[in-house]
Amino acid sequence: MRNRYLDLLRSLAIVRVVVYHVTGWATLTLVFPAMSVMFALAGSLMAASLTRAGPAAVGRRLRRLLPSLWVVAVVFVPAMLFTGLPVSPRVLLWLFPVADPPANHWGALALSVIWYLRDYLWFVFASPVAWWLFRRAPLPTLLAPYLLLVTIEVGIYPAPSVLREFGLYFGAWLLGFAHHAGMLRRLSNRLLYPVAAALAVAGGAWIIAHPGPRGYDLNDNHLGNALWSAAFILIVLGRAPAGIAWLSRSRLADRAVTVLNRRALTVYLWHMPFVVALTPLVDVVGWSHQDPVGLAIRVLLVFALVGLVTLAVGWVEDVAARRRPELIPGGGTTGGPAVVPAQRVAGEAASVEINAR
Repeated sequence: MRNRYLDLLRSLAIVRVVVYHVTGWATLTLVFPAMSVMFALAGSLMAASLTRAGPAAVGRRLRRLLPSLWVVAVVFVPAMLFTGLPVSPRVLLWLFPVADPPANHWGALALSVIWYLRDYLWFVFASPVAWWLFRRAPLPTLLAPYLLLVTIEVGIYPAPSVLREFGLYFGAWLLGFAHHAGMLRRLSNRLLYPVAAALAVAGGAWIIAHPGPRGYDLNDNHLGNALWSAAFILIVLGRAPAGIAWLSRSRLADRAVTVLNRRALTVYLWHMPFVVALTPLVDVVGWSHQDPVGLAIRVLLVFALVGLVTLAVGWVEDVAARRRPELIPGGGTTGGPAVVPAQRVAGEAASVEINAR
């Protein structure tokens, strides 16, 4: 059964990612920390899968994740090999990106979003152990990634990049665990809002004190990103509305949410090549990088081109999920599988005892 509120959050997150990559507006990262939200939603889904299927959920998650990447690799890896990418065993990382797969001069930017799949893979592998620990010691498990990140950022522990990524985004993934278990909804307002405010203030202060090359952009500040995003997630998941009946009353909006959820990976993987390809148009037609009309046109062009690619290869996500392939998802019913209010889903999740098994 689907929770349409979570579907809506995922849709907003993927749209925000695309718009940010076109415009470069740092403010968007603060208003809606999309990547952390996506990891939190993925963590909640992973916890649900582990509850149902145990460690077998790892294989199922990989089966749904990798085919869309392979489609991208079939197109771009030969193109990069023909334009200077050396042939080496590391090219095989495009099949299973447990580390950054190699790219040439133009591919490194056009395919830079692959880091999300790299982190996602590691989080999936870590989830069975993390879920076991979380159910026995939820609070220490939740705090561990953030404490790790603090020790790294203040210079106590010069950790490798993979641990830095765990510190940054695995905390959001574990907050997804807490959402699935019903912990966030059970928090009283007197506790949740002060904790969220404290995290936001601490994260905001760190961001202001440590601005990056793009100003106050969360992507340039690991610790500020983690704290600010944790506050955001606590609110949007901890105080999820009881239902979003208004969505089903708009056929267009409801269908758009369904399409974006069924094609989220395709949209994410393919949008950046188009962003990179269209950027030279700024100079060709004389638009400035801050011209609102030019930016709006570029956003629309990117979504239009991604839409065409999604029509062509998006069905791969259906096959990976063992669904009937559809050109445009949601043709039968806009809501997809059975839809339930967010409150009911949270209540069912809350019935799973944290210390069970």
